[in-house]
Order: sequence, then structure tokens, then C-alpha cells
Amino acid sequence: MEKPEISLFFPVYNDESTVRQVTEKAIAFLSGESSRYEILIIDDGSPDRSGAIADQLAEEYNRVRVIHHPRNLGYGAAVRTGLRNSRYELICFTDGDDEYDIYDFCKLIRLADYYELIITFRYMKLYSSFRQVLSWCYNCMFRWLFNTRYRDISTGLRVIRRSLLSELDLESTSPFIGAEITVKVMLKGYRVGEVGIQTFPRRFGKSTSTTWANISGTILDMLSVHRAVFSRHYDLPKSRVRE
Repeated sequence: MEKPEISLFFPVYNDESTVRQVTEKAIAFLSGESSRYEILIIDDGSPDRSGAIADQLAEEYNRVRVIHHPRNLGYGAAVRTGLRNSRYELICFTDGDDEYDIYDFCKLIRLADYYELIITFRYMKLYSSFRQVLSWCYNCMFRWLFNTRYRDISTGLRVIRRSLLSELDLESTSPFIGAEITVKVMLKGYRVGEVGIQTFPRRFGKSTSTTWANISGTILDMLSVHRAVFSRHYDLPKSRVRE
């Protein structure tokens, strides 16, 4: 079977201890799993040496590109930058803190002929009790608001087809971006697959996913997307017009 062409990207923010590790894992993985590939590192205005290390990696490896945000724009904005700048049809994206293992993309790519978007759910959550409760509340709220049954909407390991992106009109700048992609792909009638994975809590630094800034930003983006997709005018059939 012919191997796919793959773009793989990940945002970095305070990830100077893991950016090289994640990049070199991605190179090793993609060298065996793709016919052609590229790796994009999205430096979201990181205050540490993440961006500088990413630039060093781009000098060392010709398949690595770096895009710098002049200031911190948020996780969702970094994901949108990665999606917008990916060249190949199959796009893999994850986080830069090494909580998700690059080699789990094998499971997702295996299903790429059957689904336009493949998301993941964590069947082993080795996090603090606070983070697990927060994740449970978030997923329950999402399922209720958007009338879906996805098990774990916030997991940061996904594969999507580039050809879908022009139809999605993404707006989130917070970590809600993954959920927004999923619900908009679903409402367009495309197939969404789910794959179970384990996670490996970061060994360096501190996660920013549970900061109040990210939590409040996620709630605001969730409500904004909910208003949009449940409006009377969202994605109407061509034969229908509302006054």
C-alpha cells in the first residue's frame, strides 16, 4: 500500500525541554510512515528558548519549518496557523510537551481511508484529580451543549484531511479549537473516528491547560461556537433562505 504524504505540526509555549525530543521523534516516525513529509513547529510567542531551539532544528533538518507568532495568541490560534500552513493532504497535529506519543499516530493513520477526521480519547488519565474532574466536567458540558457523544473532546492528538479546512471557518483561539473542529466536521456530514490512547504527563515545566486564562477562554469560545452553529442561518442548504 502506498504511504501517504503527511504534514505534522505542534505548537510550543514554554516547551524548551521537549521541543527537540518531539521533533526528532516525529522525524523518526514520519521517515518510516510517509512517502513525503514536513514538520511545522508553531512558536506561539513563547517566552523561553522554545523558538530558538525550533530554529536550530530547522537548520539541522530540511523537513522542519518554524512559524513564529510575534506574541502569544493562544493555543487555538497556533493550531489554526499550523492547519493553514500545512502543505500535504493528511495533517497530523499534537502538543509540544510530549504528553502524547508521536507513535500513536500509527493507529490514526491506519484509519485515514475511512474517516476525514480522527480524534482520540484517553483511556488512561495519569493526571491530578483536579485535572481529571475538570476534564470530566468539560466533556459533559460539551456533549450536552452540542448534542454529541464523543468521549474525550479535548485530547490533543488528531488527524484531519486538508481538503476539509476551507469549509470549517474556524474561530477559536483557546484550547476549544479541537472541539470546534470536531463539531464543525460532524455538522458538515463528514465521518469522525475515535481511537483510544494513553497519555504520559509532562516531565518538565507546568501545563498551561488548566490556567484560569485558558479555562475562561475555552468557555467563551464554546459559547461563541454554540451560538454560531445553533443559529437560524448556519450552513443552510443552498435551496433554503431564512428571512
